[in-house]
Amino acid sequence: MRCTTRTHLYASRSLTMNDYNATLREKYLEAFNQEIREEITGLTEGQFIEKYESEKTWSIGPFSLRGDLTFSKLSQMPDPTQIGWTSSSIFNPSIIEHDGKIFLFYRAAVKKESLGSRIGLAVFTPGVGWQESANNPVIYPTQDNEILSVEDPKVYRYGADKFIMFYNGAWSASPAQIAEYEKPYGDIAVDINYALSSDLVHWEKMGLAVPYSTSKLWAKGAVIPRDGQGNATKINGEYLMFISEGCGGTQVLGRSENMLDWRFEPCTYLPLPAEMGTHIYEVACAVVDGDNLILDFMYNSHTNEHLGAQVRYSFDDVSKPIEFTSNATLAWGGMIKYQGKWLFAQGWDAPAGSEEIYFYNA
Repeated sequence: MRCTTRTHLYASRSLTMNDYNATLREKYLEAFNQEIREEITGLTEGQFIEKYESEKTWSIGPFSLRGDLTFSKLSQMPDPTQIGWTSSSIFNPSIIEHDGKIFLFYRAAVKKESLGSRIGLAVFTPGVGWQESANNPVIYPTQDNEILSVEDPKVYRYGADKFIMFYNGAWSASPAQIAEYEKPYGDIAVDINYALSSDLVHWEKMGLAVPYSTSKLWAKGAVIPRDGQGNATKINGEYLMFISEGCGGTQVLGRSENMLDWRFEPCTYLPLPAEMGTHIYEVACAVVDGDNLILDFMYNSHTNEHLGAQVRYSFDDVSKPIEFTSNATLAWGGMIKYQGKWLFAQGWDAPAGSEEIYFYNA
């Protein structure tokens, strides 16, 4: 189903623009005092990429830091809502190459892993370096279901000059909505929204990608198989969307012929072997590499430690894992082939008080 299009600011809003911005300001200030679990804020990229099983030749890696591509955000982006918004941490980026340039979309947060986030863009041009987009923030809260945050972009090419960004929008669900959709985990709701672009700079919001009947008011991560050029790749004639976090605790597989109209069904495509741990935390990305489909994901161990892994599938059956490895990147926004090598980005390891994204290649 195609969800209702909402392209005009405040067009479907129950709040006036002034009330909306007042609520934005209130929630922005609350984000400064938001309690974030240390096991999340303490994650480092090294703890995942340093574990590499070389005998698993199908896996992607090993990865090492590529220092010449480091992006440093040195100034605050404009605040079109005029609430005094600023960021102190950037992370969970998505990268794609276009016209010989690297486009870096990143989550800019009030503090690491807090709500109150926006999505920014920086562009790397060989011989020039990084330049921040004059259109920043390219995505910021304008709709009811984004009033707490917009987060974690995932960008895909799906045709000539056709790009789609899936991102999370956070909002507060009412008791009636919680009851209607049998939502677990409290009153904060998280939607998977999407936006379209022809140039990666200007984006038109289109609304929900995953309906509430599927998400149960909480779904994260529109993970779609992508090749090394950033193209969403059809498997057996269809685009696939792996949703691993939310949906009432059920893994969900989406199918589409055009990247816009999706149908969803429960599918345990990633059963975690008992010897590995207790449950899947979240699938980070899906990579098409030759004849393999590889999911890179985070899971919880029996000692409640966050660990990473990759798993291989055949195109013939994406519901049955073939083989697991402890190799992992947790590249939430996916990876690309750049100058002949796999490349991804993350900002977890930036020192406190700095906003930097680091690149890693294999």
